[in-house]
Amino acid sequence: MNHYVTLGANDSDAANAFYDRVLATIGWASHASFPGWRGYSAGGTGEGLTVWVCSPFDGMAASAGNGSMVGFAASSREQVDAFHDAALQGGGRSEGAPGPRPHYGPDWYSAYVRDPSGNKLAVVHNP
Repeated sequence: MNHYVTLGANDSDAANAFYDRVLATIGWASHASFPGWRGYSAGGTGEGLTVWVCSPFDGMAASAGNGSMVGFAASSREQVDAFHDAALQGGGRSEGAPGPRPHYGPDWYSAYVRDPSGNKLAVVHNP
């Protein structure tokens, strides 16, 4: 079994559209989809870390964890910018515009967003 992360979604269609758009900017794609669930991985291969976007099992509303965040690697600053832009165009909201974060390291360049259900995502270029 691969390592995985699950993110709750209140509206699967909106969440899938958001993640399809945003993760494509860093070379990720869906590799599995069934009612209420979609899996994403680098290159859509299903190998390595997988992010599952799903409706909560308990039937309650999905909610973001306080202090929880999933970080994605970008291969360039342009990918960070594109990820952030795609998130805003896809119904997300900014939690920190793309830019240098020297307090994390001299080459750290990142952006932070929330998906339509409030889950926090980071995208980082740190060569």
